[in-house]
Order: sequence, then C-alpha cells, then structure tokens
Amino acid sequence: MSWVSEGSGLTPDAAAAWLKPLLDNAGDIKRAYRRRVPPELLAMVTSEGKPAQADAREAAVLVLFSGPADSPTGAMPDEADLLVTVRAGTLRHHAGQAAFPGGAVEPGDHSPVQTALREANEETGIDGQRLHPLTTMERLFIPPSGFHVVPVLAYSPDPGPVGVVDEAETAHVARVPVRAFINPENRIMVYRKANTRRYAGPAFLLNEMLVWGFTGQVISAMLDVAGWAKPWNTEDVRELEDAMALVGRGAGYGDAQP
Repeated sequence: MSWVSEGSGLTPDAAAAWLKPLLDNAGDIKRAYRRRVPPELLAMVTSEGKPAQADAREAAVLVLFSGPADSPTGAMPDEADLLVTVRAGTLRHHAGQAAFPGGAVEPGDHSPVQTALREANEETGIDGQRLHPLTTMERLFIPPSGFHVVPVLAYSPDPGPVGVVDEAETAHVARVPVRAFINPENRIMVYRKANTRRYAGPAFLLNEMLVWGFTGQVISAMLDVAGWAKPWNTEDVRELEDAMALVGRGAGYGDAQP
C-alpha cells in the first residue's frame, strides 16, 4: 500500500500559538526519539532494507493536542491535554499498553492523516471534523509489531466527547493534561524483565496509566524538541512490572508519583 500524499489534509496555520514550538521543530522529533533508544534497538529501528522492515505494514497514529488557542501569558495553558488510549489486554500486539489512537492502513486510505483520523474515530468516537491535522512526522519502525508508523500531529480547541468504543480493542481513553507529562516527578525509565537495564526507555507514571515504549519515546522526544521538558531523574530505572504496580497510587495527573 502506498499513500498518495503524506501531506494531504494538513492545516498547520490552525495550530494554537503554544503549539508552535513543537510544530516548528517537528522535523527534529525522529532524531530526538533516536537519542534515547538503546543502541541495539536503534540498529533494528534504523536498518532500512532488512527483511523485518521489508515486510513491515504501514500505520498511522493521531497525536492530538487540545486546549485554548491562546493563554493570558502566551505560554501553554493549564487546560492543554494530549489524547491517549490504553489498549485492551486481549490484543495480539502491545496488549494493555498506553498508546496514541491509530492503526494499520486499510484499502481506501490515501494518507496517514486519513488513517489516523479513521482509526481515532473507531477507537475513541472522536469527531474528525473538529480536528486540525497540522503535520506528519517522519515514520518510525516498531520492531515488536513490524509496523512503519507515521505520527500525525493535530490540534483541536475542543475535540468533543471521547470514550471507549469497542472494549475488545480499547480499555481506556483519556485526555491527559500536558503538564502531567512535563512534571519531572512523573518521569521514570522502564525496561522489560526479559531484557536488561541498558534497554530502558523514557516512561510516564500517571495516576491512570503507565506510558512507555513507542508512545513514551515519542512524547519524550516531543517535549525535548518543543523546549517543554524539565530536568528529570533518568537514573530512576524500574522494571516494567514494578512500574505498572504503581499505577493508580497518585492523587492526580499533576502530582508526584511514588
């Protein structure tokens, strides 16, 4: 499947003023993403032409920021949020993981934008007519599932109601305050027990979910390139199951986690 145009349907001028630092530096997200990927995994992610990538399927995810277009100070408003889902525990790939809404390209999809909006509607019920797709990021390869994924950055001042549409596919849908991702107290490094600490990647320990893996890497990269990231303790490295056991213990998105 080849998309007709990766840029079709984009409206970058619709971005909120506080999103401009991210939009202006979106081209650096892939480089920032790679900085925190362990060397062995990076070799898999970037080795174009290897059999694992030659057979990869195309996919797109919706990276939707919402909130007021302006704020009194011109900085990011407290109401700014990011749409995140938690995948159903019965799925074949990435079961139980926090993720951006999205999925594989289907016949009739002519761009990453179309795929991301369709999938987001199917997973969260969101009305695509209320969204402004701003830009497409460089596609990234996810070795465990064998997908080439294009993140579609979008904005809406008011995306309307969202929720779980199909419990067999999605366990939870949330508009998470961006300040929760920025808060250094919510940031840790996570690795799988089957691997070693050297494979640890950035993660976000929130009161309703642990955001790690591909989604955690992309969010971390976005904070870096937009200049939103604050210094955090990268030496706080936890095994995945131990980190998951802490989910739900916090008092709120903006509060420190244990």
